[in-house]
Amino acid sequence: MKSSNLLAPLAGLSSLAHAAYQLNLDSVDSVKEVTSLLAHDMMTYYHGNETGGTPGLLPGPCASLECYYWWEAGAMFGALINYWQYTGDDSYNQVVSQGLQFQRGPEENFNPPNQSKNMGVDDQAFWAFAALDAAEAGLPDAGGNNPSWLALAQAVFNFQTNLWDEKACKGGLRWQVYSFNAGYNLKNTISNGGNFQLAARLARYTGNQTYADWAGKVWDWMAQSPLFEEGPNMLYIWDNTDTNNGCIDTERHAWTYNYGTMLVGAAYLYNFTEDAVWATRAQHILEGAFSLFFPQTIDGVQGANLGGNVMTEFQCEPTSVCNNDQSSFKAYLSRWMVVTAQLVPQLRDQIMPKLKTSAEAAMSQCIGGNNGRMCGRQWYSSTWDGSSGVGQQMTALAVVGANIIGDDMVPLTAENGGKSSSDPNAGASAPTFPHDNARKITTADRAGAGILTVLVISGMVGGAWWLVR
Repeated sequence: MKSSNLLAPLAGLSSLAHAAYQLNLDSVDSVKEVTSLLAHDMMTYYHGNETGGTPGLLPGPCASLECYYWWEAGAMFGALINYWQYTGDDSYNQVVSQGLQFQRGPEENFNPPNQSKNMGVDDQAFWAFAALDAAEAGLPDAGGNNPSWLALAQAVFNFQTNLWDEKACKGGLRWQVYSFNAGYNLKNTISNGGNFQLAARLARYTGNQTYADWAGKVWDWMAQSPLFEEGPNMLYIWDNTDTNNGCIDTERHAWTYNYGTMLVGAAYLYNFTEDAVWATRAQHILEGAFSLFFPQTIDGVQGANLGGNVMTEFQCEPTSVCNNDQSSFKAYLSRWMVVTAQLVPQLRDQIMPKLKTSAEAAMSQCIGGNNGRMCGRQWYSSTWDGSSGVGQQMTALAVVGANIIGDDMVPLTAENGGKSSSDPNAGASAPTFPHDNARKITTADRAGAGILTVLVISGMVGGAWWLVR
C-alpha cells in the first residue's frame, strides 16, 4: 500500500473531504443524517422481511464470502435498536421485532433447530444481547403470545448455565452447544465472555444478585485460564483454549469484540454493585484495548500514523484477510466502549476522544460501491479498500452513532424506566444438556450401517450390469 493512500496525521482527519459524507460530530443533525444512510445501506443486504424470505436471516448458507452466519443477523438487529435509541428513527423497529421473535426457537432461547449445525454459545449470546438492547432501550415488548425481550435473554442465560463444563478444564463453556459441531473441543473467550456479559446485564436490569454471582464465577474461571495473560502494564485476552490438551495453552489471537464483551460486562457489574474492583478491571481491559487496537503505527503499512486514536482490527485488516465475521468486530467494541463510558463515568474522558477520531476516520472508507458511499474496513486509509458488507456498515454505524449517545440514554433497568417483563424461569422446557441427548452410536449401529452399505453398493453394481446388458 502506498503512503499516499493513507491518512495524514490525526490533526487532519476532521478536515478530509469525503465524496459520500460530510460528517460533523458537533452537530446531532449531521450524525443522524449520516447514520440514517449507513443503516439504510446495511439493510440492503437483508431480505428476511420480503416475500419468500425468512425473517431474521441474512444471506446464507455460508459457502462463500457473500453469506453471513446466523449470529451476525442478531448483532445487526442490536445495531438497529441502538440506531433507534440515538436517532429516534423507528423505521426498522417492526423488522427488528419480527426477526428477533421469529428466530427464538421452540424453547424461546434463540436455539432454532435449523441452526443446530453451527450453534455456538457465542451465537446465542449475540441474539440475547439484541433482546437486552431492546429491553434497555425501552422498545415495547412484542405482546401477544410472544415472550418479552427480557425473558428471551433470561431463557438464553438459563440454557447456557446448564452447559457449564466442570469435566474439562475445571469449568467454562465450550464454544459449540452440540458435540457434533467442529470446535466443540474449544473453550473460547467470546462464548465465556458473552455469557459473562449476559449475566452482568441481567443482574443490573433485574437487580438480582444471583446473576452477578454467576458473572463473577465466569470471570474467575477465565482469569485462571490461559485466556487471560498479564503482560507489561496490560491484560492480554486471547481467543481460545483447547480441552483436548487440558487447556494448557491458548490461540494467541486478540480481537476487538473479545475485549469489548469483557469491558462492558465489568462496567455493568461496577454500575450494579458499586464495587471498585470491577471499575479497576474495566480500566485494565480498556488499557489493553487501547494498546492493541488503537496503535500509533501499523507494522508493514508504510506511513500509517494513527496517533493511537483510530480503531484497527490489526489481526486481519492490514493484510485484507478479514472474513465477514471479523469485519463486524469493531462495531461491538465501539458500542460497548460508549456504554462503558456511561456506566463508569470516570472512564469517559479516555474513551470518547478515541471514538470521535475513529468515527471521522471511518468516513474515509465510506466512499465505495455502486452508490459511492459503501464502507470498507481500513479506517486508517483514505482510499476505499474494496470491501463492503453488513459488518463494514455496522462498524461505521456503531462508531459514528456512539458520538451522540448521551447520559439520557443510559441503559434502562426495571427500577429505572425499563418495562420489559421478567421471567426468571424462561426456557425451562429446554434440554438440560442438549449435546448429551443425541443417542450414542453403538457397535450394533455400526454393524447395521455396514450391512446397509454393502446392500446399497450391491444394488448399484447390479443396476449398472442391468443397464449394460
